[in-house]
Amino acid sequence: MPTHAPARWRSITRRTLARLALLACAAPAFAQNLDGGPLRIVVGYLPGGATDRVARIVGDKLATKLGVAVLVENKPGAGGRLAAQQAKATPANQNLLMLANPAVMVVAPLVFKDNGYDAERDFVPVSHVNDYEFGLAVSTAVPVRELSHLLAWMRANPEKANVGVPATGSLPHFFALMLGEKAKVRTEVIGYKGSAPAITDLIGGQLPMAVDTFDVLVPQHEAGKLRVLAVSGTQRSAFAPGVPTFKEAGLDLAALGWNTFFAPATMPADKAARLATAIHEVMQDPDTQRKFTDARMQPVVATQAQTAAMLKAYRAQWAPAVQKSGYQP
Repeated sequence: MPTHAPARWRSITRRTLARLALLACAAPAFAQNLDGGPLRIVVGYLPGGATDRVARIVGDKLATKLGVAVLVENKPGAGGRLAAQQAKATPANQNLLMLANPAVMVVAPLVFKDNGYDAERDFVPVSHVNDYEFGLAVSTAVPVRELSHLLAWMRANPEKANVGVPATGSLPHFFALMLGEKAKVRTEVIGYKGSAPAITDLIGGQLPMAVDTFDVLVPQHEAGKLRVLAVSGTQRSAFAPGVPTFKEAGLDLAALGWNTFFAPATMPADKAARLATAIHEVMQDPDTQRKFTDARMQPVVATQAQTAAMLKAYRAQWAPAVQKSGYQP
């Protein structure tokens, strides 16, 4: 800067430089705790899905905060269980987190005799970063516009009461079973290989209704290609405020899914705690929260202790529903 610059400018510059120096000192402190190596985030699904998007939003922010490279590694297979098997085997000296949802960490341990991992013993919860709701949608070929009308239609047409879900053994699958039980209506759940073919059949009229994550259903609902009758949250979604909750629609039913970071149990506790603190700070960043809401996902700010408590309560909620269903892979 020229020596004749106003004192006011010189003062601002000194403050800015001091702040940058503090940030530069903070990043190496985290990096030293990570042994200077990159941080890998393992995702058990293909690129482009909701869990992958979460990993990349948080990963980009963590790279800046930690001062190290953050690499998102997609390890699809076996509904996310393959990634968990690989993450479990990570040596203690490697920097790795797994971003997983309830299908991997809650449902699979209940329905598969041998997962190749123990969700509670082999992993440590680090940070709960977002929630998502489920929605019940109907084809425009089904002559109903409210949940109560749909339930009446299902009782009158039991042979047509087929509910599509993106995968057997998924959370939408068990939510569909919970829905049928609460409504005292027989439901035949049809598992698809992903959301896209289920939504295609729903829009085409080959499928009367479907349960899926709300972010998948909302764009088609807004386009008038299907009708979402209810959302599973305890309050209406900010992304579609015109859609009532199940409770508002007359059915005492509420449930959420989530994405949470886990560390292999081999990771030293102090390192996992530091990563939890870093993610907690990242999730408080307004720009991070904006990126989540732009992707129609609900950000969550949670400490490591709050994450562990959430996981314990969630397992208590879903275990009875999964076990009662009698589902066999």
